[in-house]
Amino acid sequence: MKTVRIRVRGGAATSTVFCRKHALKALQASHPELQTAGALIFTDTNVFSLYKGKIGRTLGGLPVFAMPAGEEHKTEKTLFSLLTAMKEAGLRRNSTLIALGGGVVGDIGGLAASLYMRGIRCIQVPTTLLSQVDSAVGGKTAIDFEGVKNLIGAFYPPQEVYVDPVFLHTLPHTALKCGLGEIVKHGALYAPIFARLNAQPDLFDLDFLAGIVPENVAFKASIVKQDPFEQGLRRCLNLGHTTAHAIELTSGLSHGECVLWGLIFESKLAARHCSVDEAFLRELTLLAQRALEAEALPPLTALSARFDKKNTAEGRVTLTVPVAAQKYELLELPFAQYEEELKKIGEELC
Repeated sequence: MKTVRIRVRGGAATSTVFCRKHALKALQASHPELQTAGALIFTDTNVFSLYKGKIGRTLGGLPVFAMPAGEEHKTEKTLFSLLTAMKEAGLRRNSTLIALGGGVVGDIGGLAASLYMRGIRCIQVPTTLLSQVDSAVGGKTAIDFEGVKNLIGAFYPPQEVYVDPVFLHTLPHTALKCGLGEIVKHGALYAPIFARLNAQPDLFDLDFLAGIVPENVAFKASIVKQDPFEQGLRRCLNLGHTTAHAIELTSGLSHGECVLWGLIFESKLAARHCSVDEAFLRELTLLAQRALEAEALPPLTALSARFDKKNTAEGRVTLTVPVAAQKYELLELPFAQYEEELKKIGEELC
């Protein structure tokens, strides 16, 4: 795999994403100052157990803080434990936090880097398909709070992101499915990705996924460049996400699986309320179902949608829904109506 460099400009900050093999070696070679200026590796227990040897061979000598693995630990407790570890490691304004892990590690690590001494350098090494194609790109950082996903956060782009296909080989099947959720979402917004997905017989083939990752990164980077703080165009990346977040907090499914379900539900909502290309929505629904692999419909409560950050009025829910190839609309519904329609759609899908 040749090195692909993608520049992501977000406001005044710019990230460089390197899609390449041997990412940790490249990071170490590019930053000989890590040992003297100070750095901390932030990861989780699952990733550290898999890659402890590789970390030691390439970034040996740097202190490591490993959080418990899992979305349920994406909390203020973990955030402040990390900030404490950064202080105990003696990090300074010219130091670096290396977030090595999936989306949870990247979100918490980025937020901690933005807060510590009012901002230090953050380098991300995303180890899951989801984080490689989505969460490590664009600078969104957050923790979940009081039962609401990503309620506390900041825009803080990492200075560099190192995306390495080798990490895909140790992912469980469900983690690949999780990443496919965001890839399918990108496909709904960008025709070349949609065409590649529909032409691919095995969506879980690792060579196929490694090859499509840079295209997803480049697509998301193009959106972030135009709207770094989600004031307009970047809202398209919330496609399917309002319902996905409602499912995620009650079902135990991964974020990407919930995005796939969110795309299915919100395609049906779009058909009820918007002028749509029905053939495209059928094609999108079939693709999402193929990625889900006949997965059973999860439990669904719309409660968390009341507090979704995209809402603009009290008692109403704002959704980004697909309406045609590369087209979306913002759909606003009274919460009670949204809740009732989700229930009816769920009954239709059973």
